[in-house]
Amino acid sequence: MTTKTKILNFVQKYTMIIALVLVTAFFAWRTNGKILMPQNITNIISQNAYVFVLATGMLLCILTGGNIDLSVGSVVCFVGTVGAVLMHRELNFWLAVLVMLVVGLLIGAWQAFWIAYVKVPPFITTLAGMLIFRGLSNVVLQGKTMSVTNEKFVQIFGGGANCYVPDLFHGQGLNLLCLVVGIIACALYLFFTIRNSATRRKAGLETAPLYVTLIKAVIIVAVIMFFTLRLAQYKGLPMALIWVFGVVLIYTYITSKTTVGRYLYAIGGNETATKLSGIDTKKIYFFAYANMGLLAGLAGILTIARLTSAQPTYGQNYEMDAIGSCFIGGASAYGGVGTVPGVIIGALLMGVINIGMSIMGVDANYQKVVKGLVLLAAVIFDVISKKKNT
Repeated sequence: MTTKTKILNFVQKYTMIIALVLVTAFFAWRTNGKILMPQNITNIISQNAYVFVLATGMLLCILTGGNIDLSVGSVVCFVGTVGAVLMHRELNFWLAVLVMLVVGLLIGAWQAFWIAYVKVPPFITTLAGMLIFRGLSNVVLQGKTMSVTNEKFVQIFGGGANCYVPDLFHGQGLNLLCLVVGIIACALYLFFTIRNSATRRKAGLETAPLYVTLIKAVIIVAVIMFFTLRLAQYKGLPMALIWVFGVVLIYTYITSKTTVGRYLYAIGGNETATKLSGIDTKKIYFFAYANMGLLAGLAGILTIARLTSAQPTYGQNYEMDAIGSCFIGGASAYGGVGTVPGVIIGALLMGVINIGMSIMGVDANYQKVVKGLVLLAAVIFDVISKKKNT
């Protein structure tokens, strides 16, 4: 393999990471560095927590063959509405959280049944769900806003100004706990990178050249520590980041290390062959869409905690943010291709574009135009790549 081919393969593999770095650098230049201020870094995480969660669930649906869930924004709104009403009636907030998650899961299972076992197309099923649960949200709230006043709930699920993990080391001017977590994250990343490389070599599998592995490790460690330092300079770790990090870890494991994860990729690659190999594809479809409902429930919790209220309009266009993040993050429009880390990079890219244009004072309508063009470019890149490989 020539050096030119290696470079092209490297660029193709890490296109979205390179794009994220370039876009961030562009906005840092255009905003005189304001986008990299500690508070704005925190805002990118807190304001886009729902995108990270929903995009992770959406990836599992897309893996099954490019299928999507159009109902997630309405489900987020309905679940948030249920939780706000329960807490307004002074139900223990942990019980309210449990009910919200169960409601989200039941909605996901209800839609999954029609998709997996009755074979109603996912587009139609979830479009119906989008209308049904948006309407129910309006019915329950009667078009009004309901405040969420439970302070513990708001603090734990990431809304408000004081919703940060307490600094156990009581740093002065710098959140030491945040720095410690960042250093541990870097150490764990290096450990698993070295272990995986050694395991592949021992098994006689192809591994990346040492210099490529080192360059990649140095860049990722530098990025982690940069963002860690920025967070430490503000108020530390937002609670929303803890929930997002938990979701990312769990679903990275599910998609890369479990049988269900392998089946999701197999269905997207060739559903007929997957069926003939004895795999029950109906159960995998059911899992993907029921899981989407569960994560929509969590996104609903994070949404009303951040906004400290429930409104019939919450969740609008959330499905578009999630779908866009998946495709921008490298998920294939045909299914069978995509990773959770890639989706998170896509969501970060969308978040950087949003906050960067907001700081620059770009009109909201033009922001939609830019995001639409970015999404189109990502899908065109996927389609062209598919053609080259066939």
